[in-house]
Parts: sequence; C-alpha cells; structure tokens
Amino acid sequence: MPCMSTNRPAYLVFDIETAIDGRLLQRVRYPGEPDLSPAATVARHRAELLAATGSDFIPATFALPVSVGIAKVGRDLALIDLVSLDRPAFRPQVITRLFWDGWLHYGQPTFVSFNGRCFDLPVMELAAFRYGISLPQWFDTSGPGYKHPRNRYNQALHLDLQEVLTNFGTMRLNGGLDLLATILGKPGKMDTKGYMVQDLWEAGEGLRIDDYCLCDVLDTYFVFLRTRLLQGLLDVERERALVEQARSLIEAKAVDNEHLRGYLERFALWQPYGDDDPPFVR
Repeated sequence: MPCMSTNRPAYLVFDIETAIDGRLLQRVRYPGEPDLSPAATVARHRAELLAATGSDFIPATFALPVSVGIAKVGRDLALIDLVSLDRPAFRPQVITRLFWDGWLHYGQPTFVSFNGRCFDLPVMELAAFRYGISLPQWFDTSGPGYKHPRNRYNQALHLDLQEVLTNFGTMRLNGGLDLLATILGKPGKMDTKGYMVQDLWEAGEGLRIDDYCLCDVLDTYFVFLRTRLLQGLLDVERERALVEQARSLIEAKAVDNEHLRGYLERFALWQPYGDDDPPFVR
C-alpha cells in the first residue's frame, strides 16, 4: 500500500526541466534578423556556443520551465505524494504560477533541490519576473540577512543537497545526483539525459521530459533522506522504512506510468559494503 502519511508537507523536493525561449533569444542575440524562427535561433546559437566553448548549453536566463516535478514530504520525512505541474499541457506560465502558489498554499515549506540554488530556483524566479507574479514572501529582505528566504545559508527555506554535500562549494561533486543515487542503489540516469531535453521539447516529447524529471525528483528524495541520516535526524532502520514506504507509493503511481515502472525495475535497497569487500579490484 502507498504511504498513508497525511502530514501537511514540510518539504517540497523538486526538480525542473527547461527549454530555451527562441523568441527571446532571437530578440536579444540576433535583433537584426527578425525572420529567424525560434527553432532556427536556438539551433544556431547552440552551434555557435559549441564551436566557441565546446558546450552548447544556453544560459538559464533564456530558459522557461517546461516540467516541474515535486515530491511532497511530511515532517516525518515520509513521501506523501509525487506530482508534476500542468501535465500534460506543460505551459510555462501555468507551471510557474502553480509552483509558487503551491509553496504559499502549504505554508512556505522548505524547498529541497539538487543544485537548485544555481539553476532551478533562479529559473523559477525569472519566470515569475516574466509573468508578473508578486512574491513578497520569497523576496523578503526584512530582519537579519541570515533569515532572508534567498540567503545561501538559510536552509529552513531552501535546502540544496549539493551545497550540503560539498560544504557550500568547497569541493566539486563529480558525478552529481546520478552518482549519489547509484551509491544508494537507485536508478540514477536512465534512457533520458539532461542534454536531450531541448531536442525532445522541440519534437513534442513533453511527457518523456516530465517522466525524466519525476525520476530525478525521486532520486533527490532518496539523497535527501541520506543527508538526514548524516545529520543524525534518522537512523538506518528508519531510512529503510521510509524508502520501503516510498517504493509502495511509486508502485501505485507506476500503474499508469511506464517510465516509473522502468524506475522500479532498476530500484534496489541500499546495502553497505562488507568489511571484507575491497573498494577496488586487485
């Protein structure tokens, strides 16, 4: 049976996927070529970036949220629900409004992300800017600076797990979320990868993008649990029970979602290395 926790969400574990706004990109980068189509604009700029830098990543300032997945998590750390915003329409403006309205509706729970401080939340803030959404609660600058919601070290409003595990950027976490999920026996990256999202969006594959996003949310949730264990907020037995409960909820969701069924096929419970298990092949 799915986890029956009825707690009001204390945490919103989330991930976003984005697509480039070709119209905005054309107006900013190629203002003298108004007939350049959005798709052609994106393709051209990606090619130019690739030639100049070796990467075709277009800055997040041109990005729009086209998928947002959220795991609602109770104060007891149990997974309450797994949702995606505005599925299957995936309208950026609707996604943006639902994201911020949900945060307010649930009483401003803690956002939990992986690298969300550098990408996900700035994208959602710029989307609110674009669509004229007022967010005085999030942009609050009253009182001491360390209590401001957007303060890097205020983990009461946003807990970036990459920041936690790198001691706020002291070291580089090579392998990222995929590495951490793999350590915990979870699927990590499957058939869809982040670099594919723009092409998938242009091909009308919004559902595939959203399924990929939801699986990243689940991986983030399991990494979140392990960080709570590191901080002594739960033990291994409680973590395992929460993971089992989450698997039951995923099984219920997977009835109507083939991608989640694939996630479950690759799902394993964490097992520690034995004392006699060498960390390398001799």
